[in-house]
Amino acid sequence: MTATAPSETRVAPRDRLVINLLLVSAFVVILNETIMGVAIPHLVTDLGITEVAAQWLSTAFMLTMAVVIPITGFLLQRFNTRPIFIAAMSLFSLGTLIAAMAPGFEVLLVGRVVQASGTAIMMPLLMTTVMTLVPPAVRGRTMGNISIVISVAPAIGPTISGIILSTLSWRWMFILVLPIALGALLLGALRVVNVTEPRRVPIDVVSIILSAFGFGGLVYGLSTLGGADSTFLSSWLPLIVGIVALASFVLRQLSLQRRDRALLDLRTFRKRTFTVSILLMAVSMMALFGTIIVLPFLLQGVLGLDPLATGLLLLPGGLVMGALAPFVGRLYDRVGPRPLIVPGAITVSLVLWALTMVDQNTSVWFVLGAHIALSAGLAFMFTPLFTAGLGSLTPRLYSHGSAIIGTVQQLAGAAGTALFVALMASVTAQRITAGATQVAATASGIQAAFLCGAIISVLGVVASLFMRRPAESVDEGERMPEGTPAAAPTH
Repeated sequence: MTATAPSETRVAPRDRLVINLLLVSAFVVILNETIMGVAIPHLVTDLGITEVAAQWLSTAFMLTMAVVIPITGFLLQRFNTRPIFIAAMSLFSLGTLIAAMAPGFEVLLVGRVVQASGTAIMMPLLMTTVMTLVPPAVRGRTMGNISIVISVAPAIGPTISGIILSTLSWRWMFILVLPIALGALLLGALRVVNVTEPRRVPIDVVSIILSAFGFGGLVYGLSTLGGADSTFLSSWLPLIVGIVALASFVLRQLSLQRRDRALLDLRTFRKRTFTVSILLMAVSMMALFGTIIVLPFLLQGVLGLDPLATGLLLLPGGLVMGALAPFVGRLYDRVGPRPLIVPGAITVSLVLWALTMVDQNTSVWFVLGAHIALSAGLAFMFTPLFTAGLGSLTPRLYSHGSAIIGTVQQLAGAAGTALFVALMASVTAQRITAGATQVAATASGIQAAFLCGAIISVLGVVASLFMRRPAESVDEGERMPEGTPAAAPTH
């Protein structure tokens, strides 16, 4: 075995500063994706709106993310790091300000959409920058920090909002975030430097339109599926439109990528490691978001906890996930993905199977232990999946791979939420019709939701067996177009 050169195991101080600034900024913006769920009862009362309307503050955020993220593959190739960062944090800060000062629901919704526009740009920017600057030999530990952002921030969002809302109004969820966002924007504008070389790539307007209808239709349809007001027009029609538009989008990308003009280059899926990583990521995100949405129903509707106690009970799992992420990253650099992902996938599956037995007699301590174990299992999966998946790609496909990962996270999160809630609501309604009490019926619905998640998790266990450490070779079909300097970053 040849010795690894020092330059291949160290990140330059300038590059480390850029990555740390992006990590802090990304954590702040991603935290807002799940922060609104606990606030819905307060918003219904304060703004005089229905629960369905209030839920749009979360749905619109996910919808905007799903529409904007696929376009970031183009943006990251076309523009430098610094202006992209400034644009993302400016949009997020502006959206936060609008939301904090919103006189009513409509303006608050606009603020959430503007926030989401900045958030959608930040995560692919962070991933692409890390893949460009960090040597393969030490990527695991840096990707461990990204795992904190991607998985822990959404997990602790409800906890933080529960703590804030126990003493303050909903506006403080934005007022407290605003100075942090502005500070990150100012520091980034002063210290972030351009670490990539943009290249002129044409923009395909038809692809943008198909992408918006495809990914937006799927996320919207999945987000409304299973709700009390779900109808063919509100859920199934958007899903059908989304599937048709997505199929058209894929066909168009396959045609355009032959001339290196694809909005989202699908040659990333030629790498088996990337494809398996995406599949496992989808299963993991479905489990994470499905559990986040269902556990409060169990803790409050069945076990009788209040919102603050619910938020505090879910906090240890988020902290465990965050604490494990850097450790898992270092392990990845030593042993590769499979020794970490396989036990992680098995743990997630076992926890979901255990949660199929919860009822009104379940101990709160059992739920706490199950959530901590689930969080630990996911921590052993996220970092290796991000690192191995993107590491299997050639450098010019990093931006496209990052955009695909971000898009799959939104789709899988929406699908997990829709699937768990739809099953829970359906079984609960059936049990009430059969004469069960509300508490017993809700417990049965929650059991059904976790049973579905447990069955899906078995697919994750099987897929984890096919993970491999990414090779550093470059496929001939993915080489740079003639006339492009081989050493220059192209994203």
